[in-house]
Amino acid sequence: MDDKKFLEIKNLRTYFNTPEGVVKSVDGVSFHINKSETLALVGESGCGKTVTSLSLIRLLADTAEVQADYMEVDGTKMLELSKSEIRKIRGSKISMIFQEPMTSLNPVYKIEKQLGEVFALHNQGISSEEIQKRSIEILSKVGVPNPIERLKVYPHQLSGGLRQRVMIAISLAANPQMLIADEPTTALDVTIQAQIIDLLKELQKEMQMSILLITHDFGVVSQIADRVAVMYAGKIVEEAPLEDIFSDPWHPYTKLLILSIPGIKVTRGARLEAIVGTVPNPMNYPVGCRFAPRCPYVMDRCIKESPSEFVLGSRRVSCFLKGDDNE
Repeated sequence: MDDKKFLEIKNLRTYFNTPEGVVKSVDGVSFHINKSETLALVGESGCGKTVTSLSLIRLLADTAEVQADYMEVDGTKMLELSKSEIRKIRGSKISMIFQEPMTSLNPVYKIEKQLGEVFALHNQGISSEEIQKRSIEILSKVGVPNPIERLKVYPHQLSGGLRQRVMIAISLAANPQMLIADEPTTALDVTIQAQIIDLLKELQKEMQMSILLITHDFGVVSQIADRVAVMYAGKIVEEAPLEDIFSDPWHPYTKLLILSIPGIKVTRGARLEAIVGTVPNPMNYPVGCRFAPRCPYVMDRCIKESPSEFVLGSRRVSCFLKGDDNE
């Protein structure tokens, strides 16, 4: 693996065996994240974004079958690790902020217990006094006011913004090298969203972390990402540096996602685009291009053939509109 890369995945496949059939949630995904870089994994709900991240840290049900040609984190081959070895990786090398802090935090335990467990797990023999000290320090770092008092409360006694900051504190307690942020601002109002994004940027700069940002919102992407990978129906359909994605998106799905968000490409008073239809059932993907049933530029070959990946410099796309056959 390249020294600049912290994470590299090639041809990740995560299938779930169910009584109804095989669910191909992630179906041949490849990407990398450089050290201290933010990669945004973007797409609608049901595209496989969260399952991709959970496959990486092996937090999936026993019905999941995870395979890849290559999956390496900072020199460690993830698929060769046992369950106990994976547990050591979580928190220390990779940590995760889950989508909804109210369901991720345990409602029956105070914040001090939930935060203290992380310090105790990753620091054998640490004293209760040291845990208390570090807990106060990490809450202060993520901007929680009156941290000593906040340690004594239950999650439901905190606002949504403070719960998210506590989740970030827990995820950073073991000084991870990479942070997975799964829709970190979805349940928050606009003002708090901006605060959380600014906080993540500050922490990344201070701790030199890599970040995998999972989101459906290109507005959030525009504020924090270095590169963008657009995911649809279990596959990455386009990847490019942030500036290129916004100035010249190659895939129709990327274009429509950007045009569905106010204030980026759409000016005040202009009409937002809507993407007709829904993401296909992962048990029954269509033949050919998976976006073809919803694509405004669909051609006959899109329905019959699956487009190969076209690569140019730091960009790649799977679309007949932008490929070797079209030039």
